[in-house]
This record gives sequence, C-alpha cells and structure tokens, in this order.
Amino acid sequence: MNSATLFGITTMAYILAMVIYIIYLAFKKPLVGLTATTVTIVGFVSQTFAILLRWKEFYIIGGMGILRAAPFTNLYESLIFFVWCLILGYLIIEFKYKNRSFGAFVTPIAGLALAFIDLTGVPKDIEPLVPALQSNWLLAHVTMSFISYSAFALAFSTGLMYLILRTEKRNEASYIFWTVAIGIFIVVLAAMGLDYLSFKVAAANSDVLIKSYLFKASFLSSSTSVSVLSWLLAAAFIFLCWRYGYLLKKALAGFSLSPETLDEITYKSIAIGFPIFTLGGLIFGAIWADQAWGVYWSWDPKETWSLITWFTYAFYLHSRLLRGWKGRKIAVVAVMGFVMVVFTYLGVNLLLSGLHSYGSGGQ
Repeated sequence: MNSATLFGITTMAYILAMVIYIIYLAFKKPLVGLTATTVTIVGFVSQTFAILLRWKEFYIIGGMGILRAAPFTNLYESLIFFVWCLILGYLIIEFKYKNRSFGAFVTPIAGLALAFIDLTGVPKDIEPLVPALQSNWLLAHVTMSFISYSAFALAFSTGLMYLILRTEKRNEASYIFWTVAIGIFIVVLAAMGLDYLSFKVAAANSDVLIKSYLFKASFLSSSTSVSVLSWLLAAAFIFLCWRYGYLLKKALAGFSLSPETLDEITYKSIAIGFPIFTLGGLIFGAIWADQAWGVYWSWDPKETWSLITWFTYAFYLHSRLLRGWKGRKIAVVAVMGFVMVVFTYLGVNLLLSGLHSYGSGGQ
C-alpha cells in the first residue's frame, strides 16, 4: 500500500465524517456522534501513515537529507498537512470539551480542502525540489505556518458558532454576517462539484491549470445565460440561509454549548497560532528568503498578504487583551482573519504572481 491509497481512504473518511457530523447536529443521536468521531479518527490515522509514507518516498526519490525530504513543498502536500493539523486540533478540542457539535463546523473545512485537491486536478506527483526550496529552513517555515493556519481555522469555526448562538434577529449585522458566510461556503463547494462533473470526469486531466476551469461551469462560464443563472441561484440560496438561519441556532442550542466556551476556544486557538505564525511564517520565512533570493523582504504578494494576516490577528489580540473587546465584534475579527489566511494561501497563488509561485502553491 502506498501513500496515494492511504490519502484516498483519508479523503473518503473525512467527507463521510463531515456528513455524519451534520446529521448528528440535526438529530442529536449519540450513536451518530460516536460514529462520526470514529470515522474521523480512522481518517486521521490513515492520513498520518500516508504522510510518513510520502516522506519516505520523497526521501528515496530526492536523494536528499531526511529533513529536506519533508512532504510539504507544493500545493497538494501543504493542503494535506493543513488538514492533518486541523483534524488533530479538532480531536483535542472534542475530547477536552466532550462535545461533538464542533465537528459539523470543522470537518467541512477539511472536506473543502480535500475536495479542492481532487476537483481542481492539483498535481500529486513527487518532484525534485527547485533550488529555492532546497534549504534546511523548509521544514520549520512550512510546518509552523500550517500549524498556525490550522489553529486559525479552529478559531474561525468556533467564532462562527459563537456568532450563531449570540444573534437573535435577522436584521442584526452579526446574523447577516454569519448566514452570508455559511451560504457562500456552501455555494463555493457546490460550484467546485459542478466543475468536477463538467470537466474533471470528462477530461480526467490532472495537468489542467486551476485557472483554466475553476468555476468555469458556473459563475465564470463562457455562456452568459449559465453565468447569470449561477449568480441568481447563489443569491437565492444565500437569501434562504439568511431567512432560515435561526434553525441552525436552535440545533446548536440543544448541545448545552455556552458562548463563553466558544469564546475561550477562539481566543486560545489564536493565542497559540499567532506566535507560531509570527516566528515560523514571518521571521523564518524572511531568513529563508534572504538565503534564497538575497533579500529578507521584497513585498512579494504572498509576503504582503501574510503581513496583512498578521496584522488582523494582532488586532484581535490587542483588542481583546488591551481594549477588553469580547463578544460578537471580536468573533467577527476571528472569522475575517481566516478569510485573510485563505486568500494569503490560495488567492495569491491563483490571482497574483510573485516569487512564491514556485512549488505549485507551497507556502
């Protein structure tokens, strides 16, 4: 059995766990919740062995030192590691707080990341490192960056749950914010699925660039009528999320999950992720950049957006610790911070160009 087979098992396990967690959130059956946790653990164990096997395969093919053979050098491998860190953090939270409702908000992030890999044909082949990546700083910079990203993703999930529990009326800004956020998340996932049905299955070509067909079956279709219809359906769905969002609040309220607990988890996740991101993502990244390109900071698009992300979470900690912010407005900052993370990692690679465009999207 090779790493690809284990990664396939992992993908199926996490997507299945996502569905089961959502069912558990809706019906609150203990057996369903236990099944969801079991499937998640199976996926996590499978993914752990898959990462170790790919590390070994990379070491054999690359012929480099064991640290330089770390499988975190491209978009595929870094997304896999992000999901591994995310699920590890989630399992720790589930067992510590003895509440499985978190799974309905965390596993969809893992599912979307894995779906992004399969639906967009991200290359999965093991390739030799380009010269700029052949550094001992690779392991520290990339692993610490994605550990912090996973912590921010957990804060995003719990911050979103906090907003759901704390809003009462549809005309409240926080209610509009979280219903629209959930609606957009589901719409993006559905659009990627439509891309898969329209292009991936038909062409089965993993070499097609992401830019060539992402959302081309819907919002960016060459057909004006299809594009307009897609936007109208998306707007209608988001409206329904706003109209009936209170049902999700009722479902969450049944798990005896206090907003204070969610606020605590959000803060702790960011308090852990922020210094790791500062040291690994920015400082170690600058040192590595100096070795690779002869300059610590070049205002490359990814560097710039990494700094914007850093300021967002610095603002969160400053507002909470020094200004005493709590409640909905600080939860909104936690949610928006992860939006910055996603754009820093994926948006920059898809929409902009720069020094970090090597490695098929590696951090």
